[in-house]
Amino acid sequence: MTRDKAKKKNGRKHIVGVLDIGTSKVACLIAAVEPGAGGPLGGGIRILGLGHQRAEGVKGGVIIDLDRAEQAARAAVAQAERMAGVELAEVHVSVSCGRLTSHNFSAKTDVTSGLVSEDDLDRLLAAGQSYVEQGGRSLVHLNEVALRLDGAPGSRDPRGMAAREIALDLHAVSADEAPLHNLLMVVNRCYLEPASCVPAPLASALAATSEDERRLGVTAIDIGAGTTSLAMFAEDRFLYACSAPFGGAQITFDIARALHTPLAEAERIKALYGTVVCAPSDEHDVFSYPGAGEEQDATHQLTKAELAEVVRPRVRTIVDHIRQRLEACELTAYAGRCLVLTGGTSALTGLADYVAVELGRPVRVAGPQAVSGLPPALSGSAFSTVVGLLLADRPEHAGRRVLGGSNAGAGSYLKRVGSWLREGF
Repeated sequence: MTRDKAKKKNGRKHIVGVLDIGTSKVACLIAAVEPGAGGPLGGGIRILGLGHQRAEGVKGGVIIDLDRAEQAARAAVAQAERMAGVELAEVHVSVSCGRLTSHNFSAKTDVTSGLVSEDDLDRLLAAGQSYVEQGGRSLVHLNEVALRLDGAPGSRDPRGMAAREIALDLHAVSADEAPLHNLLMVVNRCYLEPASCVPAPLASALAATSEDERRLGVTAIDIGAGTTSLAMFAEDRFLYACSAPFGGAQITFDIARALHTPLAEAERIKALYGTVVCAPSDEHDVFSYPGAGEEQDATHQLTKAELAEVVRPRVRTIVDHIRQRLEACELTAYAGRCLVLTGGTSALTGLADYVAVELGRPVRVAGPQAVSGLPPALSGSAFSTVVGLLLADRPEHAGRRVLGGSNAGAGSYLKRVGSWLREGF
């Protein structure tokens, strides 16, 4: 089906494609979004097609092999397109690579006409982009935190209001230019344009947290296969994000090394028997597993309690990193005490209890909210990021003024990247 036919078939509905290229999997969703739909995640969104492939050529969220990553991404996109009966021209892409860093700063300008216009806002956003894009860093996301007119708090939409000066408190997320370039090159090789780049911590947080939590203050922690990321919210504003290149894959490697078993078997053992907090029965709960390079019928045995001794040190390292990030961030106090765990590794037995004890905070584990057309198999916490991408383009979430939006200043970076990539092919 051609793009024109797809648009005609779906009438007023807006077709959205999203792509998450992770360390362990590549996921693509195609959804129909009702114009102006608000409310819960599933209220105006219906999944038309989905594609899910094992990731290749990605390590710690970073593209390390363009060809292998392209093949996995193409397969996921093609699978989703066949199911939806449409052909995508662009996708919203999650970004977890490039040492994601948050910047909180203010920008202000004089209102020469006496009435705030769209041009005044664009100048501020363009100034914010220039401020962030220095030293080999690229802007991934830019959102408004607060607005002031002549020093007094202003409305969320100041256009047409009288003022001599307008100031914006802005939050930006930047990434190293080269890893972001490689990610977008994979998207371009799939004959797709990036409609927007969305920080993966933001996407997963939007899917796993509620509107009330984001308003009252919450920190979402996504522990995936290759990355661990944080996103903080207060008063429904996105305030902070960071990402580190380690996650559940390191736990799998530790199991494989300690038990001398193949990685695929180590992943199975982690999913079925892995635990952080032991119960008395775990001392006697025995499972069997094959050794690497041994005969097919040769097996070894281990208790769940012994396995926990292998798992716990790596979990402790991940939780210590989270603690350090929370303590170092000056905005932690504004985000409240509530922690929400998501991502594939969050399903590890006992992890939420362990994090709650170690950090002294209430913790809950959450997957993405229900979306019409999404099968139960893809509704787990491992798919929070790709589902959250469907929400990330809505301006009512997290006070967003972002790349790919209507303002020319924010959109210029993606236009520049498109030209940059086309020149390379």
